[in-house]
Amino acid sequence: MLLKKWIHSNRGFLVFLLCLGIFRTAVADWNPIPSGSMRPTLLEGDVVFVNRLAYDLKLPLTDVVVARLGEPERGDVVTFSSPQDGRRLIKRIAALPGDTLEMREEVLYLNGEAARYEAPEAVIETLAELGAQVPATRWTEHLAGQERRVQWLQGVSARSSFGPVTVPEGQYLVLGDNRDNSADSRFIGFVPRHLLIGQARRVLVSADILSNWAPRLDRFGHAL
Repeated sequence: MLLKKWIHSNRGFLVFLLCLGIFRTAVADWNPIPSGSMRPTLLEGDVVFVNRLAYDLKLPLTDVVVARLGEPERGDVVTFSSPQDGRRLIKRIAALPGDTLEMREEVLYLNGEAARYEAPEAVIETLAELGAQVPATRWTEHLAGQERRVQWLQGVSARSSFGPVTVPEGQYLVLGDNRDNSADSRFIGFVPRHLLIGQARRVLVSADILSNWAPRLDRFGHAL
């Protein structure tokens, strides 16, 4: 009786929560960044806006695709469910179905074309999981008409060479921009399209969670 009365008294709020839940699982979402796998593009403590309608319309709370709305492109930053264990991850699409990708000592080759690397920047990176600081180098990677900043770590064991591999139909190969500290397709395999959640478009808010939790105002609204 008390529960029924409480539901009746709070029905407006409950309807709001239901609508918010449907909105977040079918239309748009926000995704906190807990790790450094996408450094320097995304930092720990960033919260990104995710457009769930960028590629597919799905039934709420499922991976069932109702309609295709757009096509994933190389360079898109996407959230997806890991094909390995179902965890939500965020990476960059490096290769589309039919592409052949290879990495030789950190250098990417897409369909036989080698990436160019320019504008090196030496930095010191904190590896939160190891509680250590290591030297790193950031580069601007140019490949297939696109560019992005990527990062390589020094003295860290990483899978810096793989392939060549050809991406199967209906699947995607994803990489983290922090190439030596990312559990991406080198470890979890290709990502089927139905596991793509949406496209990350911009940073909504950001705070330095590794230090003093101070807001990073310069990152608010930062486009990806």
